[in-house]
Amino acid sequence: MIERCLETELDTHLGYPKHGRKGKTTGNSRNGHSQKRLKGEQGHIDIEVPRDRQGMFEPQLVKKGQTRLEGFDEKILALYARGMTTRDIQAQLQDL
Repeated sequence: MIERCLETELDTHLGYPKHGRKGKTTGNSRNGHSQKRLKGEQGHIDIEVPRDRQGMFEPQLVKKGQTRLEGFDEKILALYARGMTTRDIQAQLQDL
């Protein structure tokens, strides 16, 4: 889920979706992933953070240098418990 949110953040940053035609002419495109280990409430989690060629992408969900992921699972469960559908939760995460 975290990786999907990060991919969506990169889509917004670049201005086009993955495999989009527009990406060939922008001068900045996807450039693989970097590994990151986060400490959460259930232990360690390894994620892949997407990068761009120019190195200007600054993720907001998991910021550069951040090593702890606190409360993310509880926030999603709380939204679900309030009666939101998974589609509504996905829309909320995209807005974030």
